[in-house]
Amino acid sequence: MWLDTFEGSLEPRPPLPGDRDFDVVIVGGGFTGLWSAYYLLGLDPGLRVAVIERQVCGFGASGRNGGWAVGELGAGIDRYAALADLPASLRLARAVFDSVDEIGRVAAAESIECGYHKGGWIRLARNRPQAERLALKVQHDHGLGLTSDEIRLLSAAEARGFANASDVRSGLFFSACAALNPVQLLRGLAEAVERRGAAIYELTAADAVEQGRVSTDRGMVRADVVITATEAYTRDLKGRRRQILPVYSLMVATEPLPQSLFDEIGLADRPTFNDSRYMVTYGQRTADDRIAFGGSGVPYLYGSRVSEALERHARSHRRIRDALVEMFPVLAQARFTHRWGGVLGISRSWTPFVNYDRSTGRAEAGGYVGEGVAPSNLAGRTLAELITGSESERVELPWVGASQRRWAPEPLRWLGVRGSRAVLARADSYEYRTDREAAAALALYRKLRHG
Repeated sequence: MWLDTFEGSLEPRPPLPGDRDFDVVIVGGGFTGLWSAYYLLGLDPGLRVAVIERQVCGFGASGRNGGWAVGELGAGIDRYAALADLPASLRLARAVFDSVDEIGRVAAAESIECGYHKGGWIRLARNRPQAERLALKVQHDHGLGLTSDEIRLLSAAEARGFANASDVRSGLFFSACAALNPVQLLRGLAEAVERRGAAIYELTAADAVEQGRVSTDRGMVRADVVITATEAYTRDLKGRRRQILPVYSLMVATEPLPQSLFDEIGLADRPTFNDSRYMVTYGQRTADDRIAFGGSGVPYLYGSRVSEALERHARSHRRIRDALVEMFPVLAQARFTHRWGGVLGISRSWTPFVNYDRSTGRAEAGGYVGEGVAPSNLAGRTLAELITGSESERVELPWVGASQRRWAPEPLRWLGVRGSRAVLARADSYEYRTDREAAAALALYRKLRHG
């Protein structure tokens, strides 16, 4: 849908024309790679920077996601506090909050029309266990130091004022979130990167990333600094199969809806929305008045394989559509015009990271656990400051240098991921059916995730 409604050109840029030398080469033309190039050239316009992309910029998760620029990291404040301390973790959390605003600032400065609107995120509780978890979540985050302006609990009536879904018990409002069109943002960002002087080579597949060079199907690229920004597709690089787990998420979208439906649904200020089930969902009202809605649940493929067939997994798309109609029954007669999917990347510790080794010139960032639109901006900005030696509090944040465990070999990886997904699906079913917490299922899930 994002591609179908994009009015600009999607014609691929020329591939790498043979062996070349640069100061910095970036592997991956998604948000992390392009933000890195954008900020590098802002800090040092004289750098020779190249971006290498196997398909076209925006082909991967950066162009397929739900359009949430959410100021959140998958690991959470507690995890980074354990790596450093609570004040440092709070600085990281608020740096990600600021990245939501920074995207809006850059979009305005570069005249990128991407439907950016900061309406926050409404998370609904639709059974008693969900409501209890939301209340504990807000209490916990306030105890860590977040304010009610950043996150607050909503009564059922207040929550329905944002999103008039069925069976609402309560809600949570998180202010650091904007809705946008990811393809429009990314394609506009690519053009801004080229205006700053970077070379972007599309249809160029990297197969090995080493110190000082990248081997591709179009030639060898040598550079003092090599940034790996391949997220879930890191599994395609030589020796990197177990670094990042590729997991599928799928989406559906409606036709543009009349205002009369939104009078019933709500979403007047375009907040992003979901409910509090364990199997993740995410939705937004787009700038052209569609509902774009997605969720997890597609089977993990043995050996971390990636298959285009799963992008149109009919049964999973039906479940996602049914979940949306269950939330908003008025959509039962709406026409759904698009369905698609793609892979996101998860590190073994569920901890997004930014790494740079000055002695080798190797850098990387990723592992966003499906929340990469805003954190990738901070990651790219931080990599640029690390590489250029710029003084900034961002280079001291606790996700910089965060160590990464490798995923288990097969068949343990397949058993753990498939088992975790099955347990969470059963937990959701149990809680909706009984209105009681699925304590046993959750205990099993924690053992599977941390084992």
